[in-house]
Amino acid sequence: MMIVGPITPGQVAFFIGFVSVFAAWIYAEFLEYKKNAFPSKTHSDLNLVELNETVKEDDRAVLLEGGGLQSVSPKARSSSVTSHIFRFLLMEESFLIEYRLTLRAMCEFGALLAYFYLCDRTNLFGDSKKSYNRDLFIFLYFLLIIVSAVTSFKVHHDKSPFSGKSILYLNRHQTEEWKGWMQVLFLMYHYFAATEIYNAIRLFIAAYVWMTGFGNFSYYYVRKDFSLARFAQMMWRLNFLVLFCCVVLNNSYMLYYICPMHTLFTLMVYGALGILNKYNEIGLVIAVKIVACFLVVVLLWEIPGVFEFVWSPLTFILGYTDPDPSKQKFSRLHEWHFRSGLDRYIWIIGMIYAYYHPTVERWMEKLEETEVKLRVAIKMAIATVALTVGYLWFEHIYKLDKLTYNKYHPYTSWIPISVYICLRNLTQQFRCYSLTLFAWLGKITLETYISQIHIWLRSGLPDAQPKLLLSLIPSYPLLNFMLTTSIYIAISYRLFELTNTLKVAFMPSKDNKLLMHNIIAGIAISGILYTLSFIFLQVPQLLV
Repeated sequence: MMIVGPITPGQVAFFIGFVSVFAAWIYAEFLEYKKNAFPSKTHSDLNLVELNETVKEDDRAVLLEGGGLQSVSPKARSSSVTSHIFRFLLMEESFLIEYRLTLRAMCEFGALLAYFYLCDRTNLFGDSKKSYNRDLFIFLYFLLIIVSAVTSFKVHHDKSPFSGKSILYLNRHQTEEWKGWMQVLFLMYHYFAATEIYNAIRLFIAAYVWMTGFGNFSYYYVRKDFSLARFAQMMWRLNFLVLFCCVVLNNSYMLYYICPMHTLFTLMVYGALGILNKYNEIGLVIAVKIVACFLVVVLLWEIPGVFEFVWSPLTFILGYTDPDPSKQKFSRLHEWHFRSGLDRYIWIIGMIYAYYHPTVERWMEKLEETEVKLRVAIKMAIATVALTVGYLWFEHIYKLDKLTYNKYHPYTSWIPISVYICLRNLTQQFRCYSLTLFAWLGKITLETYISQIHIWLRSGLPDAQPKLLLSLIPSYPLLNFMLTTSIYIAISYRLFELTNTLKVAFMPSKDNKLLMHNIIAGIAISGILYTLSFIFLQVPQLLV
């Protein structure tokens, strides 16, 4: 087996950490087996499957924060992180049994990343070239829609948190479904190199960023939760997996440009609502904040030189150089400027939609109570206007070549998004149904986006774009597509679950002191592992 690329300190550090955790987990499983084999000597403990059906969500969070699913005593909860590290290094039996499930999750996460490396950085598996066939592309997508409609069509009867009625305007089921069907097209675009839908893909990414503004504004405006715990959990969700991918695969953060984009716009929503948040109930204050957001965007992206001045100190994080010789002419911040600039306004539009969400729901409630003929006339008028605007956008903007389209995109992407929202929420019947298969896929969009680069496609080199396909069944492209897609989706879903499990274990929601201890301990352990890795990498050179 040949390894592509140099062995880095980060990879060695990951290997040392993984081997240590794996050894601890195996020993913990042995101790658990021994304890269960001789129940008279110790109390039996409940496993995850048994608790899943009986433990409430809040209780589950408390249990997982302890690292296992046993009852967590106040003494255990208050013990220092330092003592936990020493207990781990000493392989203390009670500690390993208590944190057995957390160790198992860490090992599984590490093993999946090792699979990423084997697929994309070795010649253990083959590769093949991308091939686009419009007929096959459309066939596969519509086949998925038909299967989803037949097997996962569901009518929801949730009540609006604002009016208490079943209006369901832009409800969670609907937005998850929206993310799901867009993500399928986004992934197929990459797999089949369907360059003819480039403009549509740009629009889909804008819709994701719109949801970042909409979802985060809705949460912070309603919940008023600007706590350190919420912030840390939000950053964990967006960056935990991608951080380890950067380390294990020696890639730049910007290769996974969706992650820094969503992180930036999430932080901007957080900052906009977090500053003077006690005045957020005043409409004028929100208006001023939204105008301020627009002004910040104009300052950063519209005035030449400002973007480079502001972001140049963070080039070590946001810089990217494509190994493709034809791309060497661009600056290190070019990719960040291009990607973030395309959707620089749409997150603010999402915030505006979120602010007026209750108002629109009340308007819809009144509309549904009006006389039938008037209600139908109003809805037909809305549909006519929406379709007309959508058609004009399609004819005059969407059909432009990609370079010209990119110039108009930041200022026009809100138009088709608004048209879709109008049509999708036009009637109560439209609003209350969803295709749950797409909604399920919508929940794991981050994982499918990151994983595709390494276990569905192949780049083969650090920071390279995935221009090849992973080939597990050579010479049988459709069978290979079926197998690699099945493995890829299963792993993506598992990574989604593991990310959330480890988030609850290491990012407690109600103990800021423990949270800070965990963050400091994580930084310290990373530093120690990197130091050891540098030493190990120097040893062969000293022996020469």
